[in-house]
Amino acid sequence: ISFNSVDSCLSSLKNCQSYINTGMDIATRVALDLVESFNDVEDVNSMEKVMIEYAAMDRELNHYITAIEETVHQINREKPENVPDLQYLVKEKFTALESKNSDSDLQNNEKYMYFKDQLKEMRKQLTNLFCQHNDEAIEQIDEDIAVTQSQMNFICPITQMEMKRPVRNKVCGHSYEEEAILKIIQTRKQQKKEVRCPKIGCSHANVKGSDLVPDEALKRAIDSQKKQ
Repeated sequence: ISFNSVDSCLSSLKNCQSYINTGMDIATRVALDLVESFNDVEDVNSMEKVMIEYAAMDRELNHYITAIEETVHQINREKPENVPDLQYLVKEKFTALESKNSDSDLQNNEKYMYFKDQLKEMRKQLTNLFCQHNDEAIEQIDEDIAVTQSQMNFICPITQMEMKRPVRNKVCGHSYEEEAILKIIQTRKQQKKEVRCPKIGCSHANVKGSDLVPDEALKRAIDSQKKQ
């Protein structure tokens, strides 16, 4: 049995996944813009609802792709004499997968988790800047001293320089300059050694490239500090 047309459909469906991912990336950036501009909480919550809707679409699409792939695999394995009803078999498997859905599936969507993490970091960065400026106004202390603590969070633990493209480790929560940490990971990989988190005091001993995500909130805070 030839599955050329099925393969073509699968390819199209997988392309749709990239559109969903792009939509979630845009929604994340819009939410960060809203937080940075001190917009109403309701506006930010509306973007979270959008992320949940995208996560639901992603789950449904993944289930449909899995149903098709499992059906094709089953037919290839069993080699039936007559061409089976592909549509019925796929629908049966898809329904079985969908019946196991739960709200936790959406909460555990990788891009939704990133969205929540970055919102939390953005709010933390803004709180730090707000407190810093209040201290300046009340105490009238020297500006260089006032920004020291804030700027310490902007320094890469590897290069000891202000980060330009910070990435965040999903495991331990620490951030590094992207190029610097990837270079260390590559070097250690060639040496067949694990990478310990470069942040002093961190016990995480196996930093992987797959654990790194862009730290958009930190980058925005750094850019904001420069403008001020």
